[in-house]
Amino acid sequence: MQRSLEALKPSLQPCVLCPRECKVERQKKLGRCGVGLSPKIAGYEPHFGEEACLVGRNGSGAIFFSGCNLGCVFCQTYEISQEGLGQEITSEELAQIMLKLQEEGCHNINLVTPSHQIWAILKALEQALTQGLTLPIVFNTGGYDKLETIKALEGVVDIYLADFKVWSEETAEKYLKARDYPRVARKALKEMYRQVGNLIYDEQGLAKRGLIVRHLVLPHGLGETEKILRFIKEELSPEIHLNLMGHYHPAGRALEYPPLDRHLKRAEYEEALNMAAALGLKNLDQTHRPLLELILT
Repeated sequence: MQRSLEALKPSLQPCVLCPRECKVERQKKLGRCGVGLSPKIAGYEPHFGEEACLVGRNGSGAIFFSGCNLGCVFCQTYEISQEGLGQEITSEELAQIMLKLQEEGCHNINLVTPSHQIWAILKALEQALTQGLTLPIVFNTGGYDKLETIKALEGVVDIYLADFKVWSEETAEKYLKARDYPRVARKALKEMYRQVGNLIYDEQGLAKRGLIVRHLVLPHGLGETEKILRFIKEELSPEIHLNLMGHYHPAGRALEYPPLDRHLKRAEYEEALNMAAALGLKNLDQTHRPLLELILT
């Protein structure tokens, strides 16, 4: 942990922790991400909406961090990521939240959107570990992570839960407000996979270590989906635990950005599944398939 803190310390003032490199003195003002140096969270809970291998019987110990280094127009937690919903706390309080989630029986500590707050999180983790935290650490990210920052997390993060949202720079600029997202995400995912490899499970089928990749299929986005799936197979592994998500619905500012102003169609999702099967991707997560059968049209 100390090694990670020391590695990231030079990136703090001014802040270049994430690919934005906004170079803000975050002790004095908010970064591009919308937060300062102290942790800011929108809540925490035993969470049952994640992949089954993270949830188990007692839930994933999710901590929802406010702000984000992306600007996704379709974000389904827009109020938290872009409108600043949340409360600033201390690293000591964050450490106690981690320990409380462990006491409640959660199977892991799930850091939701942690990239821009990783320094404060590591300080809290350091304290929690000295006070008895033993749960696996899940880094639940949108995929816009600086390579050097991910490298600094080696040995700290047990499970990377990472999105790969879009393939082309044009789409990334339009919908994520980050033109370099595809290039950044590819590098970050390769480093995550180098560190932890394919998912390893315990005797109860719970994730202990490894990489989970999520891809949300977007309306009229199958061309990019195919390229992302091919990258996963060829440059990561056909054994990757892949959650190909089909629950897209307009949220945030999506109504202003056709074709994101409509729900995903059943035929689009089925075609995405067929692509994954044709490419030989062998570990598709089916946790939410029963719900998808109800909402897809």
